[in-house]
Amino acid sequence: MARPDTSHTSDLESTLIETPLPPELSTLPAADRELSVAAPRTALITGAAGLLGREMKARLGETGWRVVAMPRTALDITSEDDVLRAIEAACPDLLINCAATADVDRCEVDADWAYAINERGPAILARACRQFGVEIVHVSTDYVFDGSKDGLYTQEDVPQPLSVYGQSKLAGEVSMREAASRCYIVRTSWLFGVGGKNFGSRVIGYARERAPIKGVTDQTSIPSYAPDVSARIEEIVTLGVHGLYHVTSTGPATWFEFARAALALAGLADTEIEPVRRADLNQRAPRPHNTAMKCLLSEKLELEPLRHWRDALVEFVAHY
Repeated sequence: MARPDTSHTSDLESTLIETPLPPELSTLPAADRELSVAAPRTALITGAAGLLGREMKARLGETGWRVVAMPRTALDITSEDDVLRAIEAACPDLLINCAATADVDRCEVDADWAYAINERGPAILARACRQFGVEIVHVSTDYVFDGSKDGLYTQEDVPQPLSVYGQSKLAGEVSMREAASRCYIVRTSWLFGVGGKNFGSRVIGYARERAPIKGVTDQTSIPSYAPDVSARIEEIVTLGVHGLYHVTSTGPATWFEFARAALALAGLADTEIEPVRRADLNQRAPRPHNTAMKCLLSEKLELEPLRHWRDALVEFVAHY
């Protein structure tokens, strides 16, 4: 499979981060901007069975949207015919693409599969949305960065992904930007939430089953609570400023720190967690050392940072 040329990524970043405010927003206080933009009323969600897809469906349903939720089994985003039929039938104002593979190690040995889902699929969605005049949100990842930076990554940092997974996700960003006329690209990191298999749910489940738990001590990012991420995505869409966003909770952490905090809140503080380095796990794909991010565009729009992951964790653990 031919790989897209991502050598112009720095141009992509500068284009996205410098997206100007619409005239009707630029002169209003931040608190009044939401009232000035009429939110779209119908959203089509791809990858709707995943953690973020489920949370987006719940969030938009609660706030008055008509939601058409399509899991992978209902819509193959790599089929152009299927995508065109789905959009024509749903007549959405907005498409939110939560479809992706996050199997980092499988991507390393099956690059064609990774690029089909993470690059070809988004390109098909973007072209179809342009054809039907639909806005699109595309969800990406902190793994587009190589992890060598000290401090927080912003949209001004040039991506240099280490793994096939990160490379395919970056390629998806590029194809989305090239094909879509109105898009929001949202990078997030280390999603946790209720339901499904994510690190938050697994660590509590393993502890209650008395299964061995290992916590990585040398990889840092920001654990991000899926309900908070979904609420911020809706807020961004309501403002109507297309561009590249970093949407995470607040506060860098290692997986070891996150696991310790989760188990303490769950009344399982005595559970043993084996501290390990990422290299000790002998995984196929390399992981970046530090991918904690901040969002310059959100700051420009005067959006408040999302709450600290520790505060969100209290709400999360209450479900268990």
